[in-house]
Order: sequence, then C-alpha cells, then structure tokens
Amino acid sequence: MKTFLIAIFLLAYALCYGQQQKPRLVVGVVVDQMAQEYLYRFGSRFGDDGFKKLMNDGFQLRNVHYNYVPTYTGPGHASIFTGTTPAVHGVTGNYWFSKSLGSMIYCAGDNTEQTVGSASDKGKMSPRNMLTTTFADELLLSNQKRSKSVGVSIKDRGAIFPAGHLGQAYWYDHTNGKFITSTYYADKLPQWVEKFNQRKLADTYLKRKWEPLYDIDTYTASGPDKSPYEGKIEGKEAVFPYDLSSHRDYSLLPGTPFGNDILLDMALAALEGEQLGKGDYTDFLSVSFSSTDYIGHDFGPNSVELEDTYLRLDKNIASLIRALDMQVGKDNYILFLTSDHAVAEVPQFLIDSKVPAGYFSIDLKHEITAALSQRYGDGEWVRNVSNMQIFLNRELIFNKGIKLHEVQEFAAHYILQYDGLLESYPAYVINWLDYAAGGIKGLLARGYNQKRSGDVLYSLEPAWLDSKRSTGTTHGSAFTYDTHVPLLWYGANITPGVSVSYTEITDIVPTLCLMLEIKLPNGVTGQPIEELFKN
Repeated sequence: MKTFLIAIFLLAYALCYGQQQKPRLVVGVVVDQMAQEYLYRFGSRFGDDGFKKLMNDGFQLRNVHYNYVPTYTGPGHASIFTGTTPAVHGVTGNYWFSKSLGSMIYCAGDNTEQTVGSASDKGKMSPRNMLTTTFADELLLSNQKRSKSVGVSIKDRGAIFPAGHLGQAYWYDHTNGKFITSTYYADKLPQWVEKFNQRKLADTYLKRKWEPLYDIDTYTASGPDKSPYEGKIEGKEAVFPYDLSSHRDYSLLPGTPFGNDILLDMALAALEGEQLGKGDYTDFLSVSFSSTDYIGHDFGPNSVELEDTYLRLDKNIASLIRALDMQVGKDNYILFLTSDHAVAEVPQFLIDSKVPAGYFSIDLKHEITAALSQRYGDGEWVRNVSNMQIFLNRELIFNKGIKLHEVQEFAAHYILQYDGLLESYPAYVINWLDYAAGGIKGLLARGYNQKRSGDVLYSLEPAWLDSKRSTGTTHGSAFTYDTHVPLLWYGANITPGVSVSYTEITDIVPTLCLMLEIKLPNGVTGQPIEELFKN
C-alpha cells in the first residue's frame, strides 16, 4: 500500500512538473486597430482554425481595456510589451512635441542610426525613446542573452517596441517593398532576410486585384460597398475591385489585405531563419499586423473592405498556428493576440443616423494665443497643440513673471466654451493625481509624462474626432470604442475558458513573466491575470 501511494505521488509530481515546463517560444500577435466586437461581428464567418481556434481552445478575456490616453499605435505597442503606460515608458504618442527641440519628434525616430537593407531613410529608427525594459528584454537578461527576440511588422514602431532594446526588429520599407532594419540592431541584414527580400513578394502582391473573398452580397456585417463615409483611393471611388497592377507603388500594399499576407510570409521566414523555439532557452516572436489599421482609417469600421480584411486575416492566423504546430510543436509555445487600440465610428455616419457625434476643427493654438495676448499682452503664448495637449510658452510666461499654473488654469477653462470639448485640466492637476485614479482624469494621468507631456490636457465628447475629414475614421480617445480590445491566450498550459473580469492591457507582461519565472520589466505597473494561473 505504501509503495502504491509513493508511486501515485511520483506520478502526480511528474504530471505537474510536465505541465509547468517553460514553453520554447512565446508569440505576441498584435492586430492594429482591432476592436473586441470584431470577434462577434465577423465570428460566424471565421474558419475553425484561426480566431475560432484561439477562442475555443484557448482562454479569452472579453473585457480588456487600455488604461490611459491617447490610444495610438506607438504607445499601444510600448504599453503591451512593457507592462506600463506612457507616464512611465515615455512613449506619449506616435509623434510628440519636444520641449527642448521645439519641434515634433517621432516615437521610434533616431537620426543617430542609419537604414540597413535599403538606400532609403526609413531605417533611422531605434527603441531609445522607450524608457523602460520590455518582456523581451527581461527574457534575454534572464539567461545572459541566450534567448532570441524578433519583432516584425509593416510599421516600424510595430516591430521596434515589441522586440525591446535587446532584440531584432524588421519592418516594411514603403519605398521599395523590402524588409529593413536599423544600424541600432546590426550593420547588415541576416542571410534569411536577404533571401526573403530576393523573393520580391511585394512585386507579386502588387500584380493582384483586391476582390472580395466571397460573394459581396454575403457581407452582411458591413454597410454597402458604395458608401459616402469611405475615403477615395488614389483619387478613385472606394468600391471593389481594387486593381493594384495599374500602380507600381509599394506604399499601396499596406492599405490592402496583401500587407497582412506579406507580413505573415516574413514572420514564417523569421521563425525558420532564426530557428525560433528550437534552442535550449525560450525565444520570443512578435508579429504586428498593420494593414487592419490602414484599411480601418480609410474605409471605417462598417465597410465591406474591413470585413473582407478580417476574413482574410483569419486565414493568416490559421496559417501561423499551423506553422507553429509543425515547427515548434503544439505544446511548446504560448501565443497571445491583442490589439494596440480599437477605433471610433465614422462621426458623419452617426450624425446622419441622428446619433450625437461631431468634428472638432477649432484652431486652439490661434484661439488660446489670442485670449492670452488679450489678458497678458501680445506674445507667442502657445508653442504647440497635439495629442489633445496644449504646450505653453513657458519661457515667455516666466519672463513676464506670471505663475505657470495661473496660465494653465486660464487656458484649460477658456477652451471649455467650444462645442465638442468635454473636459480640460491644467497639467499640475493631472500630475497630482494618484496613478490609480479613475475616470477620464485617471486615463489622462496614466498617459501623462511629466517631462514630455503638455501644460493643458483635454478630452473631446464621445464620438467627436479632432478632424475636418468626414470620411474614414481614427482613434485616440478615452472612450471604450477606442480602449476595448481583444485578448486571446493559446498554447502550452493554457486551459480553455472565458473571463469578463476587467483587465488592463498592462497586465499581459506581468502574466508572461510569472509564467516564465523571470523578472518583471523595470517600469511595470500591471498585475498578473489570475485566471490563467488557477490550474
């Protein structure tokens, strides 16, 4: 009897230990501008091996949100992979106003670096503007850099921030259809990237027509193909089909589903070329699909073009899963899928449907400068207005002996007179808030970086865009239509299930770090997702 009990114990221990083995590969998939509701809207038309496999055989969190503003691509990718928000990691927008330079800077821009793999200037990039470590950084630091980290995307920022400071990043060069990198990472492209570029896949895709994958009458989750809410493409009406062969313009490819196709090709080439998941240490691969964002901006969330893009992306996801199963092994990897932000409805569509919405087109820089000149005397009182922030001329304010908080308060209250403006706060009020504060003020606080952010922060009303354009749409707000994104977990040691508990995007990285038993990134503010550890 004693021998039997010992055998049972050893068997249970072996089973438990086997379940706790670290995966050979972690795959982070980001679908740019994907709203949570797309899993529901398009779900009945998905195949069994793409999104549905992740939903049915993995763990789905249905109530995941960005916990800061602005909700843009650069901050989104940085927040997913650092486990914190712009207040800490410093990526406050895709572009932001540099107070020291007096001009806008790009989130991943770095003029000290050069392009590798192309004669263009599209490789003058690095992750240096991101102030904290990432999951990938901590993974490499945990084993003396024996792990590998590779990030691929159409967008440079979609590859650079996920790969971290210690990884490799490759992105699409819109001028020639090649994938490139920066001297920050290497002085020349790896052989596998050179071979990939020699295939000239962009040329192949540009010979195609973009036509609906299925009979266009079956696209019932969308509005009509001919819609007044969609922008023109190359000056032509936005209706199917789109003949790319009449243009040899590599910049067109990302704005079609073929941009996702070529990115999948690149991801599979990285998987094989770097032999990811084949070594003794866990590797990391990030794949950020950007074409969904380009198409969402141009056509809007109710377009046939967007629905078709997601039906095609579903097949891309299925192909990625099959490749991972074959090359790494079904039980040897963890994959998570999320988005860097969601998207707003086209305001004009809502207006025409008698739903409150609008376009904010006030020149705040001109208006505030005029008001401050009348109050304090003529001067260039406002340096910049961007990312729903107002940057005051602090040098002028100090030289005139005026208290900064007084001018901040005046400007914040002054702009509330304009239609479409919901809330406005002096920066010192936001700076004093607790990091965990609720409401829009809390979202502003977590997006506010004391060195990089402005003097006045504001939010528009729901369904209002800071735009004069009545076609297409964008994102960036504090509202759920921009913050609510999917989060699917699949693979090794992931038990199928569903949760509707409120989860923040910054919770992904702490979860991964605890799964892999590695140190948390140095700026992390998120918490591990408990449901994924209950087994």
